[in-house]
Amino acid sequence: MKAARFRRFGGPEVLELVDLPDPHAGPGQIRIAVRAAGINASDWKKRQGLMDQDLPQTMGYEAAGIIDELGPGVTDVTVGDRVFGIGGGGAAQAELAVLDFYAPIPALLDFAGAAALPAAVETAARALDQLGVGHGSTVLINGASGSIGSAAVQLALVRGARVIGTGSPATHDYLRGLGAEPVAYGEGMTGRIRAMVPDGVDLALDVAGSGVLAELIELAGGAEHVITIADFAGARDHGVRFSRGDSGRATYALALAADLIGSGRFSLPVGQTFPLADVAEAHRVGEAGLVRGKLVLLLG
Repeated sequence: MKAARFRRFGGPEVLELVDLPDPHAGPGQIRIAVRAAGINASDWKKRQGLMDQDLPQTMGYEAAGIIDELGPGVTDVTVGDRVFGIGGGGAAQAELAVLDFYAPIPALLDFAGAAALPAAVETAARALDQLGVGHGSTVLINGASGSIGSAAVQLALVRGARVIGTGSPATHDYLRGLGAEPVAYGEGMTGRIRAMVPDGVDLALDVAGSGVLAELIELAGGAEHVITIADFAGARDHGVRFSRGDSGRATYALALAADLIGSGRFSLPVGQTFPLADVAEAHRVGEAGLVRGKLVLLLG
C-alpha cells in the first residue's frame, strides 16, 4: 500500500509516499480501505522531532473509509460498512489503515467530514470528562473556534453547561452559531469575561495554549478547575493538569458524535482537502494557520 512517511526530521519536504506491506486487523480491530484521513498539529510536531524519536515514521491516527477486513472477535460491524475511527499504529494516512476504535459514519456525512471527527471529539470529550463538566456548570473554553474547541463547545452544551468561548472577533458569529457566548482574547480578556460572569467561571479548558493559564486559574478559582491540552510548560509551571490520552481515552465520543450529527446537534467543518500525494502541502498550509477548519487528505 501507499503511505505517508518520513525518514528524517524536518520541514514538510521530508514527507514522502512509499510502498509498505499491507497491515492486517488484529483481535478487536478492523481494517479499512481509507477514503479520507485527518491531519492534526501533532502530525507536524511529530515530523519535526518533537515527539517520537524513532525513524522512519509513518503518519496519521484518524481515518474514514470502508471496512475490508475484520479482526478476530469483531461482531458489531461487517465488511463493506462505512466507518470512521482512531488507529493505534500511527499509519492512517495510507491506502489501508487498522482502526482500534470506530463508529458508523452518519448517512448524511461524507468521508472527509467523518475523517475530521475522531481526534477532535475524543480529545474534547476526554478533557470535559476530566474537568467534570456537567449540567449547570459554566465552562470557559480558550480557543473555542478550532476543531477541538468547536467540538468541546458543542459537547459541553449537550451536557447542559453554559459555555463562554474565546476567539478573535472574526470567529464570534461562528461561536454564537455553535451556542457559545463569545469573548475576544488578548489584553483585557479577564475583564471582559468578568463583565459576563462577575463571580467567574466554574471550569476552564485551554485549547489554544496561548499563555493565559494564570488568567484561567484566576477566573475558575484555582488550578484544580483548569485543564490544558496545549500548554505543557505552562501546566507544569502553574500546577494545571495537562490532558493526555495515556491516562484513558474517551472513545465513546465517536459514537456520540455520530448520533448527534444524525440529529443535527453537532457539526465540525472541513477547512480544506488535499490528495494524499500532496501531504507535504497540507502540512505547509496547516502550520501556517491559513485555513480555519480541519485539513483532510482524500484517497480514492
